[in-house]
Amino acid sequence: MKIAAVQMDVRIGEVDHNLNAMESRLRETVASGAGLSIFPECAVTGYCFRSFDEAREFAQPVPGPATGRMASLCRELSAYAVFGMLEADSGRLFNAAVLVGPDGLIGSYRKVHLPFLGVDMFSSFGDVEFKVHQAGDLRVGMNICYDSAFPEAARSLTLLGADLIALPTNWPPGAECVAGFVINARAMENAVYFAAANRVGEERGFRFIGRSRICAPNGETLVTSDDDRETILYAEIDPKLARNKLAVREPGRHAIDRLADRRPEMYGALVAPHSLPRPGRG
Repeated sequence: MKIAAVQMDVRIGEVDHNLNAMESRLRETVASGAGLSIFPECAVTGYCFRSFDEAREFAQPVPGPATGRMASLCRELSAYAVFGMLEADSGRLFNAAVLVGPDGLIGSYRKVHLPFLGVDMFSSFGDVEFKVHQAGDLRVGMNICYDSAFPEAARSLTLLGADLIALPTNWPPGAECVAGFVINARAMENAVYFAAANRVGEERGFRFIGRSRICAPNGETLVTSDDDRETILYAEIDPKLARNKLAVREPGRHAIDRLADRRPEMYGALVAPHSLPRPGRG
């Protein structure tokens, strides 16, 4: 499958404008042969809201109008899309990502790790376990932005069978090392494809750095943006490469398997609850 990472600007609070832009770019990516297109975090709504009430005005249920609109286009184009939005549910607000396709909403994800920044200051922590979803023959897992800083998130999706981890993100200055190194590391340590689609532009004093990237299961950079201009990245991926975790470097002398070689019985400290204060949240 050919996939696309759409690096685009977003207007805060202008849902129709953003969806129109996403639809235009989805038509472009499909015309270029992409079967799956990944859009940035909060692509539907914008990110730098100043209060819960302001952000809540632009949140939608999942499924809802935004997912229905994008799914309708996916049905027309026989394509799949991952994009970020704000989800409203029972008075709560979630930073969410959704996967839609020709048959409608396939799956959704609520951001688990929340920095003290933008709408995440007012969002609820993701409360649904990691899941992997089917997009044609491709098994897709979703993380969002700051989740990539926590290797447990990508590893969980890998253990659930993901071929590709899609990362809609809003990287601001300070995230250059994440863009330049962490995405490759997450791909390599899990032997999966990893695709990060970042936004560009400026929003309420925050600039977004672009630098979207798609990496192969061996950690190699397949394609990357080195700047903060709007662009679309394309890469051909082969799910079979992500499903074969055994790497034989010299027969009979050197082989590794990053899943089979794990020692989970030694990792108890990883799942022990902590009592550390979260910045801005106490």
